[in-house]
Amino acid sequence: MEEILPILQTFVHYSLHLLAPGLIAYVFFKKNWKKAYVIMLLTMLVDLDHLLADPIFDPNRCGIGFHPLHSYYAIGVYFVLLWPKKTRIAAVGLLFHMLTDFQDCLWMRFQA
Repeated sequence: MEEILPILQTFVHYSLHLLAPGLIAYVFFKKNWKKAYVIMLLTMLVDLDHLLADPIFDPNRCGIGFHPLHSYYAIGVYFVLLWPKKTRIAAVGLLFHMLTDFQDCLWMRFQA
C-alpha cells in the first residue's frame, strides 16, 4: 500500500488542478463556464514561481508558504480579488489552486 500512495497523491493532485476547475466553472459560472474554465486553467501559471526555487521540484517540499506566489500574503490578495466581479473567476481559480497544493502538504505530513 505504501508504494501506491505517491501515485494516488499525484493522480489526486493533477485531477484537482485540471478537472475540478471545470466542475467549479460549470456549477458556479454556468452561463460562461467554458470561459471560466479556461481562466481557471490559466491561473496555473502561478506555478511559474517554482522556477525560483532550488531545486525547482522537490516532492518533499510544501509549496504553501515557500514559493512567493504561494505565500500567505499572496493568498490574502487572492481572497481580496474575490470581491471585484472582474477578478472573481481568477480568484476562485487561484484559491482552489492553493487548496490543491495545500492538500499535498497534508499528504506529506501523514506519509512521514
